[in-house]
Amino acid sequence: MSTFFKLEVKDTDLLSCIQSFLQSLLSSGKMDALLVPGHLPMNNNVMPTLISDPEHLNHADPLAPSFPVNAAKIASRLTRQPSGQTIGLVLRPCEIRAFVELIKLKQGTLDDIVLISLDCLGAYTNKDYAAFSKDDPIGATKAFVEHVLDQKQSEKDLMAPACRVCEYPVSGQADIRIGLYGMEWKNQIAVETGTTKGEDVLEALSLEKITEPSARKQVVEKLISERISLRDKMFEETSQATSSIEKLSSYLSRCVNCYNCRVACPVCYCRECVFVTDVFDHDPYQYLKWARHKGEIKMPTDTIFFHLTRMAHIGLTCVGCGQCSNACPNDIPLMELFRTTAHNVQKAFEYEPGRQVEEPIPLSVFEVEEYEDVVGIARHSG
Repeated sequence: MSTFFKLEVKDTDLLSCIQSFLQSLLSSGKMDALLVPGHLPMNNNVMPTLISDPEHLNHADPLAPSFPVNAAKIASRLTRQPSGQTIGLVLRPCEIRAFVELIKLKQGTLDDIVLISLDCLGAYTNKDYAAFSKDDPIGATKAFVEHVLDQKQSEKDLMAPACRVCEYPVSGQADIRIGLYGMEWKNQIAVETGTTKGEDVLEALSLEKITEPSARKQVVEKLISERISLRDKMFEETSQATSSIEKLSSYLSRCVNCYNCRVACPVCYCRECVFVTDVFDHDPYQYLKWARHKGEIKMPTDTIFFHLTRMAHIGLTCVGCGQCSNACPNDIPLMELFRTTAHNVQKAFEYEPGRQVEEPIPLSVFEVEEYEDVVGIARHSG
C-alpha cells in the first residue's frame, strides 16, 4: 500500500518546491546522482542532465513542456554495466515504460536505480517549445504549469499530439511518484511511495505523512477517459488514411529516409540496423531496371519497406512517446501511424508495454500451445 508525504509549495513556486525535494534526495545520501531534465547553461534548452552536486539542481526543470529525447535510452546507457553507485532517474511515465521494455531486452537493469516520476503534464514539440520559451524559459514553465493544472484555455494549445492522446499521465512503475493532478498545487503537493525501495528513500527525509488526496483519483480518471476518447478517434482516422498500400504511400510520401525516427525511438535498440548496412545500397542498374519496369520510381527507394519493418519491429514495445514525429524533419504524423499499428498488435497479444518488468515480451518466449486458431495447429488426443 502506498504511503503519501506532503511537500509544501512556498509562494506558489512549484518548480522551486520540486528542485528542493530533488536536492534533499541527493543530500540524504540515498543516491549518488540524479538524471533529471535541466536547462543547459549555454542556451537554456532542456536536456537530460546527470547531476551529482545538489547545488546544480537549481537548473533542473522536470516541469518544462520540453521533450527533446526519450531518456529511456540514456537510462539504458547508465545501467547497462554496473556503476557501483545509486542513481535516481527522474523520468516521464512513457520514459519509464520504455525503460522497462529495454530491461526486458537486456539493455538495462534496475539494480542500484531509483525510478522517480512526476505526474506528466505533457510537452510541446521541439519547434513549439523553442518559440514558447525563448524569452523566459523559467517563466514559460510556470505559465505552462498554471495552464495545465488550473485547466485554463489558451488561444492555441501547443500540446504535442502524442501527449493529447496519452492515457498514462501517472507512472505505475516508479519507486517514487510526485503527484500534481488533483492537488492544491499552489500550497502543497504529494509525494507517494510506489515500492519498498521508494519508501526507504522517503522515510529518510523525515517528511510529514498525509492521507491520499481525495480529489486526485477522480481528476486522473477523468483525464485518462478524455484522452482515450481522443486516442480512439485518432486510431480510426489513421486507419482510414492508411488502409491501402496506395494510401500508405501517400501518407509517407514526404519521407526522405533520414531514419531520424529510428534513432529517436527509445525501443529501437539494435546496435546495427539493416537499413544502414549495404543491404539496401542497390547497384545503379537495379534502380534503372525498376524505373524501366514502372516508368518511374520514387527516390529514395525502400521508404515503405523501412516503415513496415519498423512497425513490425516495435509493434509490441511502442509506448507512444511521439519522439518519431518529433524527430521527423518533414512533419510526417508518424506517431499516429505507429501507435495505431502498435495498439492493434498489443491488443492481439493482450500485452501492455512497460506494465511489469517480470512480464516477458510475447515474441521473446516460446509456448508449446498458444494461438492455435492463428497457426492452425489442432490438438491431438493421445
